[in-house]
Amino acid sequence: MSRSLPALGVAFLFLGLPGAGAQLPAPPPNATIWFAHDERAIELLEENPAVTRRMVDRLVMAVTRQPDVAHAWASLVTPADRVGIKVSTAGGRYLSSHRGVVEAIVAGLADAGIPRAHIFLWDRNSADLRAAGFTADHGWPTVRAIDPPRGFDRAAKFTAPVIGKLIWGDLLFEEKKRKPGKPINEADQLSSASHLASILTREVTKIINVPVLCDESGCGVAGALYNVTVPNIDNWRRFTQLEGAAASSIAELYADERIGPRVVLHLMDGLLAQYAGGPRFAPHYTFAHATLYASRDPVALDANASRLIDAWRKQVHLPPLGRRVEWLQAAAQMGLGQFEESRIELRNVAP
Repeated sequence: MSRSLPALGVAFLFLGLPGAGAQLPAPPPNATIWFAHDERAIELLEENPAVTRRMVDRLVMAVTRQPDVAHAWASLVTPADRVGIKVSTAGGRYLSSHRGVVEAIVAGLADAGIPRAHIFLWDRNSADLRAAGFTADHGWPTVRAIDPPRGFDRAAKFTAPVIGKLIWGDLLFEEKKRKPGKPINEADQLSSASHLASILTREVTKIINVPVLCDESGCGVAGALYNVTVPNIDNWRRFTQLEGAAASSIAELYADERIGPRVVLHLMDGLLAQYAGGPRFAPHYTFAHATLYASRDPVALDANASRLIDAWRKQVHLPPLGRRVEWLQAAAQMGLGQFEESRIELRNVAP
């Protein structure tokens, strides 16, 4: 891990998102990204949860403009909600949503009167959750995994024009493979459909999204939009292809009433930042950034992350993300948030 890269200014946004089934509102003409930076938050790859707890508390109060933590969280969720915390665990122990950050969110929800039985955290795979330290014996509220293929909802289909090849873990892979009386060929395993996780369609009413600040080899940024969409569907590889505009379907998926309108907060974990080799942990491209971001505008948040990643890549003579992040502009054109740097304001919630 290198500390030579500078802690560049970072940003966060928030757009008010209504309850399940509602339409996403038009973004305001300008976006605000709140960030908290504290060098004590991460040392030798290890988080200081006492520090990150204070950072999370300051961020949620700033975003909601509430005087204390309890009122801040209560302005986002109610005791009647089923609150799902979507963590990112593909990066293993180090490049995942940090446990202290998630603990601070859970504690804040409890302060707001949300019953512990109404709080759960989830990601795609049980093995990744365990590797990141999210296990039942840790004292967490319910820890859930989609664990493909059983965790997908057959009735919740998302269709996009780009074709993907089904593999094990996709809901229809084994079904198509066993068609009686018909020889199997490659065309049988091509599909333009994905299925949403049952967690999204049957359980969660409000979502707190906790992505990491990381690149992605296909769609450029494994950030806010990516974290709450791609890990929550099958036949997902087609959306992270290098060729064409496949990634623009990520924005369309986020706009689905079962995802975007339920997200009340995006809190990007940038305690460690990775600018190449993601979303899996690549230590030679990772450094201590010691910063958290909070927003309701996932486009602005990811646009800001992409500019940071490009700046860090330039310092080590790696090519820019380039066309891989053009889909973020399409997301802005769909009305999901702000992309232009001139329309994004960065605000520091200093101690």
